[in-house]
Amino acid sequence: MNQTRLFIVSNRLPFTISNDDNELVVKPSSGGLITAMDSYLQTESSRFSDVHWVGFAGCGPSVWEKVKKDVPETTYQFHPVFIFKEQYEQYYNGFSNSIIWPLFHYFPSFAEYNEEHFEQYLLANEHFCEALCRMLRPGDTVWIHDYHLMPLAKMLRTRLPELTIGFFLHIPFPSFEIFRMLPRKWQESLLKGMLGADLVGFHTIDYATHFLQSVLMTLGLDNDRHLLSYDNRLVKVDAFPISIDFNNFHQAYNRENVVQLRSQLKEKLEGQKIIFSVDRLDYTKGVSNRLRAYELFLKQNPAYRNKVVFVLTIVPSRDTIVKYSERKRMIDELVSRLNGEVGNIQWQPVIYRYCNLPFEEMLALYTACDLALITPLRDGMNLVAKEFVASRKDGQGVLVLSEMAGAARELTDALVINPNDIIEMAQRIKDGLEMAPDEQQWRIQNMQRRVENYNVKTWADDFMTELKLVKEKQEGFQIFFMDQHSKRELLDGYRRAKSRLLLLDYDGTLVQHVGDPDKAVPGQNLRRLLKELASREENDVYLISGRSSAWLSKHFGDLPVAMIAEHGARLKQQDGEWHTEIQTHNEWKAQVHSIMEMYVRRCPGSFIEEKDFSIVWHYRNCNVEQGKLRALELISELNEYLHHRHLQVMKGHKIVEVRNSGIDKGTSIRKVLQKKQYDFIFAAGDDRTDEDMFKMLVDQRQSYSIKVGPDASYAKFNLHT
Repeated sequence: MNQTRLFIVSNRLPFTISNDDNELVVKPSSGGLITAMDSYLQTESSRFSDVHWVGFAGCGPSVWEKVKKDVPETTYQFHPVFIFKEQYEQYYNGFSNSIIWPLFHYFPSFAEYNEEHFEQYLLANEHFCEALCRMLRPGDTVWIHDYHLMPLAKMLRTRLPELTIGFFLHIPFPSFEIFRMLPRKWQESLLKGMLGADLVGFHTIDYATHFLQSVLMTLGLDNDRHLLSYDNRLVKVDAFPISIDFNNFHQAYNRENVVQLRSQLKEKLEGQKIIFSVDRLDYTKGVSNRLRAYELFLKQNPAYRNKVVFVLTIVPSRDTIVKYSERKRMIDELVSRLNGEVGNIQWQPVIYRYCNLPFEEMLALYTACDLALITPLRDGMNLVAKEFVASRKDGQGVLVLSEMAGAARELTDALVINPNDIIEMAQRIKDGLEMAPDEQQWRIQNMQRRVENYNVKTWADDFMTELKLVKEKQEGFQIFFMDQHSKRELLDGYRRAKSRLLLLDYDGTLVQHVGDPDKAVPGQNLRRLLKELASREENDVYLISGRSSAWLSKHFGDLPVAMIAEHGARLKQQDGEWHTEIQTHNEWKAQVHSIMEMYVRRCPGSFIEEKDFSIVWHYRNCNVEQGKLRALELISELNEYLHHRHLQVMKGHKIVEVRNSGIDKGTSIRKVLQKKQYDFIFAAGDDRTDEDMFKMLVDQRQSYSIKVGPDASYAKFNLHT
């Protein structure tokens, strides 16, 4: 049996401990994460036989000793983290929910910047780290959840480098313009903390993109198809939209209690259309706008008076935080005014409840209502929308959904609205209440297929499968300095071989980088060495460079070597002509050139190099800090401009290059290998552009790839020079 151990880490353990009439009571908690983990671990796809859940217990050690025997029996072993009440207040209500929560949900004016809260946030994460390190051993898998624990992965990685660590953020990750409002020290701490994981997951590709942009602008780290090289490791960033247990909600439609409650509700509200929404108390949920839109709908459509009712349920949450208590008071006043001004003795437009809803009662409301109104101003996912869709086994009901919810990326057959547009929302309420049954069924069934196909089990399994793949990729991306034994093995392989392929990068490999690239000309010793290697019948020597074909021809055209220019865009065989297989148009060059010219003016010492198939902005002669800053700004602007074009922005060694997508050193080498078999392959390079070449050679037998420099690489060996 597979004995791999999994540690799930969240802010709280999946139960609450309360004091009822001087008696300690343990009650299981509900929530998307708990449901997700339960569903995943019950399936045969789960490869973990030993599962532990680590989180804050909400009590001290003495209370825990009294109640731990009453903790519900599950497949998990529970491990409490103990944090002093005052410290937990500053970590949880302070930094987590008064800084990260409002800022990441695009409420920057609600953020309360407090250095002491940040320090306590880090200390609380250290408590989690200490508790985990007492149990962990190399080879364990740790899955960290949510914004309370963003620094934890790095803390664990520092102590136990061999761990497999996944991190998943359950709230939005904001655009860089919002994220940069944090003090720089806080920005770096949060990003580096998350990058301690092997896999960083988000609900949507938008959030993942925002994270990568923040990493680029704050830490200067670019990505290659959502893969980052950080701290000599590969880190994968991807989207995994969390979901629900579809069958649980779908089959609940026919449960006896649900049927009974639904019948009672419809009987009580007979003759009236039912609008329903349920939200946790939070300023991000857009409840005030929802009520105003409903009021506008009633004023614009007086025929609906006495014929519609809005059942609004607010679940208590964080009401000790001032912004939350203010929101509660605002909702109370809006409901009271609306019922007073629009309603009458016989009819109450809004039925408002401030309470927790039992599962059966919530299902009765989901399945009885004519329209679900789910309109958050910003939401990471919003599982309520998916629960409503799954519950409608009758194929009826309309979902009005905010485009600011992560769920809107998947539930595209909902009536999607802007939650700040009161007029649009009022119109969609009318459209939904008057939608034909056939259209309702078509929309609901389309959305149900999506939720059923990518359910909560799929979500967790997808994340864990990707985490395993990342670890496998990391094994090929490592630092291994060539020792004397490896050198002897390489030389022996060279001597024995009858057909050899030598792939040599130029700048940074055969010559040092210099301030003016045109001055990095080959000396006589290098030319003599290349000529001697290439003159041997069993050797095929390729110079493979980012340089232009004209430059390579000028300096190496008289040697018996093949050449690949512009990272693979053009190829010249020995004694042959330059040719290219790229079918491309160059009308993009003028606009890219003008963008780069602006950065030449902004950054003294920088210059532009135009090649046949690419344009390069060089900044190696600039002030180091200014060059780095301008490079990040240029990359951001170019990515925005080239978003829908078949072009790639690439950050190299003190350069920013724009070139055609799908053209790199790896694709060129693939073509070379397709034409001839070799029993010895040697490749050497020094920067990111050479990684495509190294990746192509990973599975090639008798290949020796060399990364010049101390960075982790797909190359089999590193050399300092």
